Amino acid sequence: MANLIAVILMLSPLMVSLPNSYAREQWPNGELEWFQNICSGKEEVAEVRFFVQDVLGGEKPTVYEVARASITSNSTTTFGQVRVLDDLLTAGPDKDSEKLGRAQGLITSADLETSALAMYLNFVFTSGQYNGSTLSVLGRNQIMNVKRELPVVGGTGIFRMARGYAITNTYSYDPYTNYGVLEYNIYVSYVNKSRKSLLSSA
Repeated sequence: MANLIAVILMLSPLMVSLPNSYAREQWPNGELEWFQNICSGKEEVAEVRFFVQDVLGGEKPTVYEVARASITSNSTTTFGQVRVLDDLLTAGPDKDSEKLGRAQGLITSADLETSALAMYLNFVFTSGQYNGSTLSVLGRNQIMNVKRELPVVGGTGIFRMARGYAITNTYSYDPYTNYGVLEYNIYVSYVNKSRKSLLSSA
């Protein structure tokens, strides 16, 4: 019995080190160290402003219905309607202003009493200072309110491990063409991947 305990004690340090060794292999080029920087609280903050060109009608709509419930047609809130979108992101409210990327995702009418959407959106930046990065928004959008708040739940590229919130409003809407312009102001914190690992100085 004493010999067994001695063997276990000798192997324990080796067993503890195995997970760290495996993690280093799975996170090449300093990725593990970068990820651990999150614990240091060294985050950056950004305000990102853009406009979404929301085309629900016309010859080239960017919002399509993919499903509806049996109640949808008779619901005052279109409850049960599910739509997908691939809207243009622009720097200004005009559709011909600088193109920044796309808003892609899923929106559902999810309130029996109030016009409110359950939204899952990815803002995909294809130009400008955030080119190649994304921000993800997930939450409830009570569309009749002047200003609505949605949580930012993540991101990629520059915005890895992003968190924050978005304030959105309907900048303009033409009921004859079903063309809307939505303004988004996003306040987000994130860990800058380019920052030198703080672990090296620890």
